[in-house]
Amino acid sequence: MKIAVASGKGGTGKTMVATNLAWVAARRGLDVAYVDCDVEEPNGRIFLRPSISHTDVVTVQIPQVDEAVCTHCRECSEVCQFGAIACLGKGVVVFAELCHGCGGCSLACPAEAISEVSRGIGSVTTGRAGSIHFAQGTLNVGEAQSPPVIRAVKAAAAPAELVIRDAPPGTSCPVIETLRDCDFVVLVTEPTPFGRHDLILMVETVRTMKLPFGVVINRAGLGDSGVQRFCQDEGIRLLAVIRDDRGIAEAYSRGELMAQSLPAYERVFVGLLEAVTREATLAECA
Repeated sequence: MKIAVASGKGGTGKTMVATNLAWVAARRGLDVAYVDCDVEEPNGRIFLRPSISHTDVVTVQIPQVDEAVCTHCRECSEVCQFGAIACLGKGVVVFAELCHGCGGCSLACPAEAISEVSRGIGSVTTGRAGSIHFAQGTLNVGEAQSPPVIRAVKAAAAPAELVIRDAPPGTSCPVIETLRDCDFVVLVTEPTPFGRHDLILMVETVRTMKLPFGVVINRAGLGDSGVQRFCQDEGIRLLAVIRDDRGIAEAYSRGELMAQSLPAYERVFVGLLEAVTREATLAECA
């Protein structure tokens, strides 16, 4: 079963939920893989503290133009939808950071002046955090295309009984790539107007993708009841409520798993695990 933990905005506690859920599931005897798909700012390792056993470079294919063969016909720049290659006078300029590696320019070139070369944009590290399989993707600083790294870290993840993907925040392409082929999505939000607004966007996204989902409210008691009313009005399953607790913040600031440091919260995540398993099974049967 592949579970994604996502949120419409950053800072809602998404990684906290994903790492604690992985720890509780492993503690109950499940074969668990934690996959950090938030490749622009991966931080699950801070809490799970894995031993890294392997690192691979993630590459994409970008065009390389043979100026001696190029006729400057501009076919390549016209076919590129991302502005990654341009004919300027008697030269061709490649903007590597914009290239999506589709190979369209190479196919379009009538002179066959374009070949493809590999370019590193990030890395994937794998290892173990106790009994938990661990995989993390990291996008190089300054790079704009994170989906290739997300695809690579998903492919590197161990085929465990339960795979938990820690998604990037928001609703853009990196999130879509993370959620693709998941069995269930846990949406983490906070009870504030901003939390409600971004939750609405996230709900629209997962519904468009036709993925079953439920909501976890973090820092309950901090704001208002708008998120709960929205869930009730939309018939959205509320999977868990985590109250606003200074002890959680202190454990988080020390890089500790709250279910481990604060035993009372282990029951909360056991309940979340049971709710997710039940909802995902019902969705599959439906």
